[in-house]
Amino acid sequence: MNSLDPFLQRRLDRLEASQLKRKLRPHDFPIGRQVRVEGEETLCFASNDYLGLAGDPRLGQASARASERYGVGSGASRLICGTLPVHVELERALAEWKEAEDALVFGSGMAAALGTLGALLGMGDVVLVDRLAHASLIDGARLSRAQLRVFSHNDLADLEAKLSWARSWISERGKGPDGEEGNLMVVTESLFSMDGDVAPLREMTDLAERYGAWLMVDEAHAGGVMGKGGSGLVQALGLGGRIPIQMGTLGKALGSSGGFVAGSSRLVEYLINQARTFIFSTAPAPSACAAALEALRIVRSAEGDALREALRDRIRLFERETGKPRPGEASPVWPLILGSEARAMSAFQELWGRGVWVPAIRYPAVARGKARLRVSFSAAHRREDVDRLVVLLRECGLAGWEGGSGNRT
Repeated sequence: MNSLDPFLQRRLDRLEASQLKRKLRPHDFPIGRQVRVEGEETLCFASNDYLGLAGDPRLGQASARASERYGVGSGASRLICGTLPVHVELERALAEWKEAEDALVFGSGMAAALGTLGALLGMGDVVLVDRLAHASLIDGARLSRAQLRVFSHNDLADLEAKLSWARSWISERGKGPDGEEGNLMVVTESLFSMDGDVAPLREMTDLAERYGAWLMVDEAHAGGVMGKGGSGLVQALGLGGRIPIQMGTLGKALGSSGGFVAGSSRLVEYLINQARTFIFSTAPAPSACAAALEALRIVRSAEGDALREALRDRIRLFERETGKPRPGEASPVWPLILGSEARAMSAFQELWGRGVWVPAIRYPAVARGKARLRVSFSAAHRREDVDRLVVLLRECGLAGWEGGSGNRT
């Protein structure tokens, strides 16, 4: 055994002892309402395929046509010779969807976040990030070398206090390498991935404008689900012209893979020249882009409206049957907060043993002591699927869960 392996084994043993060790479990079948795990068919409440499009044959056909026309891979980065017509067409469609001048596609949402934050921020700048924002946003802010401050989840008073502090810090010490005064950015998700609640975007936009801050909103979990044509919470609230940086994904409601940023044509031009995760990555596969284009066509159509209505119906049914209504937009993400990692894993195993897959979410994805089951709804679910889930939650003693936010530590 080499000198690295003993170190790795000690760390793995610690993870095992604290109920934090993960392993990969291959899922057969296209992602949808049912999957096969370790040879057993199970009802799936785990995926982010909110509209049930990941297994739609029309996306597969679009993907196959693109592979036949362009090849399986793009062959190069976008700035060398990897930009294909399908990339350009997808970016135009995304920009129109998000009511923006332009958009830029990345290989993943993680790459979009890291590349954008790294390109826009640096020494002398300040970035304020919601405590429950996705790891890609936190990591992007950390790696940017800007002053990072985290504000309490959806807490407008704390955000304003930190905006005031940031303005003072920048005026006193915030100078970038070029001698210019530093910039200020606020970063949040619109629909939060682990708690399923939404950000107070109207008020956050007002605060950002008052303090001269750029606002970056990650619409990964709202895209396809909320707003006219599934365009997101930003558009649902009529804020498209006031939020300069909108981030999204192709890998959730759109059923494909990849990420994107939408904004002004200058923003996109700047990212093309400065976002390292864009410049130094092979261009996204044409098959994935073609699938996303087809999904976008469906999402923006009357069929997309029907899928969103079906999704809302399943969510509201779950709320009624559990007696836990949630005001506002119907969120496809429902946390069942159980506390300890051991309890969450035990509940996951019990439900899996009874034919329902609801993943256990543990630290560091959520705070210590806030381990949970994360229920994800899809338009592909039938009403009887929701009935079955609720019955099993009661039979397993899980009907009285906590459903609130839990800040990460």
